[in-house]
Amino acid sequence: MSHEGIRFVSEEAARQASASERELPRDAITPERVRVNKTEGTGVDIGWKDGHSSHWSFAWLRDACPCATCIEEREVSGREPGQPTPPPATALPMFKAPARPKEVRSVGRYAIAFDWNDGHTSGIYSWHYLRSMCQCEACKEEASKSAATS
Repeated sequence: MSHEGIRFVSEEAARQASASERELPRDAITPERVRVNKTEGTGVDIGWKDGHSSHWSFAWLRDACPCATCIEEREVSGREPGQPTPPPATALPMFKAPARPKEVRSVGRYAIAFDWNDGHTSGIYSWHYLRSMCQCEACKEEASKSAATS
């Protein structure tokens, strides 16, 4: 059996991914409503069954892509999910179009996937991953407290 073309995620990347997958109640990872603001370009809003609401910008989502290639790239560069890639050190910065999905599709009952305008299509954003990465102030504060006690 050939493993050509298959990328294996390092142990560190696997630890990082499992840390983001903290235990959450079923209602916390079950969306009640999902709004992808593709036309407005503002991002994704999810209202969860437990009453919580989350918002992510498209730029944040693209920079937090959970595919193996992106996790590995972030690990090598020392970036956290959602942290943008630093621009190359050139004399004149090149224009980079803002991240926007060309297509959005559901993946079963557990995730959403985007075909990004930069050609990237392999990230599957599970509801659990998205809720674990909620960007609201309350969730950020809770995550930093959990990290401090770990």
